[in-house]
Amino acid sequence: MLIHVVQQGQSLYGIGQTYGIPYEQIASANELTNPSRIVVGQALVIPITGSYHWVLPGQSLYVISRLYGTTVEELARANGISPNSILQIGQRLSLPQRRKPVIDTFLYVEPREAILDVIVQEVRNRVEDLTYLGMFSYEAQRDGSLKAPPIDDIPEIAARAGTLNAMVISNLENFAFSGDLANVFFTNQTVQNRLFENIVQTAKRFGFSDIHFDFEFIRPADRELYNTFLRNARARFHPAGLTLSSALPPKSSPALTGVYGGIDFKAHGEICDFVTLMTYEWGYSYSDPQPVSPINQVRRVVEFAVSQIPTEKIFLGQNLYGYDWTFPYPPETGIAAKALSPQQAINLAITQNANIQYDATAQAPFFLYWDNNGVRHDVWFEDARSIQAKFNLIKEFNLRGIMYWKLGLAFPQNWLLLTDNFTVRKR
Repeated sequence: MLIHVVQQGQSLYGIGQTYGIPYEQIASANELTNPSRIVVGQALVIPITGSYHWVLPGQSLYVISRLYGTTVEELARANGISPNSILQIGQRLSLPQRRKPVIDTFLYVEPREAILDVIVQEVRNRVEDLTYLGMFSYEAQRDGSLKAPPIDDIPEIAARAGTLNAMVISNLENFAFSGDLANVFFTNQTVQNRLFENIVQTAKRFGFSDIHFDFEFIRPADRELYNTFLRNARARFHPAGLTLSSALPPKSSPALTGVYGGIDFKAHGEICDFVTLMTYEWGYSYSDPQPVSPINQVRRVVEFAVSQIPTEKIFLGQNLYGYDWTFPYPPETGIAAKALSPQQAINLAITQNANIQYDATAQAPFFLYWDNNGVRHDVWFEDARSIQAKFNLIKEFNLRGIMYWKLGLAFPQNWLLLTDNFTVRKR
């Protein structure tokens, strides 16, 4: 697979000719609704087998081999040429095939009032590429009972595909994460035991394999209490044949105060079978316009995480959405930015005829447009380039895998590149 960025004057037909494939294949792979309409700066995944490099002025086999971490001999062998060959500008070179890393994937699904047919179909479409499907969420109640989400036959669909079902337990109360609610489970042993028993019984009934705690806004003073709670959970779940995992905020230091002060990365890494990093939401509904998961910020979190937790336990978190901010921005107006999928963002750019730009530092695409009322909008989202940057980070740090929030947000390029970069493990 290759990533092509649309330039001024290019058409999909011409791009297809460049790569020697029918333009219809490019349109289908990228799920373009109208192949005749693309915009400058749009990233397209080119569905061709193998990886290639087009020779630029001044490049030799030696220079190119250094770019891709290979040798002159391997590069020459892959192209059936002599190691001493003189290259032509624009010449296409096949890159030596590398063994794909094996990783785990974890995808949250969040059914609300009822299961929609489109959600069930999306589960069917994605389970082959998943190690875990996380059902978000079973809300822990103050008496130790569970408020269950509608799940229909989703666990059975996942299980038939060899995907493990994860039971996500949250401290959501009245649609918000509550540190006060979490404290009840930490300090009341009777309620804690009742919660654990209800979790085990529900897991057995529906075939959940992993118990995944997504407890957020934990008070800094409850840090050790949360650690003890997880140790108790492990002691209860492991004998029942269940694994234990937790979701961690995008923390980049061992700070004991602030909104993330209640989370002890090192302890979670020691106690849990794996953890997921929520490495997104720098840009969010009520922020100024900015990338949702800028690679420079994500890297800081990963660097801290690997200093505290074994890499084989860490999932990198990845958003499957972006935001459309309306001027004046939320901090001034209190009006939330509109969430949209990467596919919706592309279609919006095409409709508005807005050239897509790319922030090299954040490794994130964005564009501006003015609506019918003359009001400015800023849109930041994810594309093939930004997701490839995250995949490269997983390889660099040898992480266990990737976690996605959440199913139902169309991003076809992600799934193409995921299977091109990795082999997904089925446990």
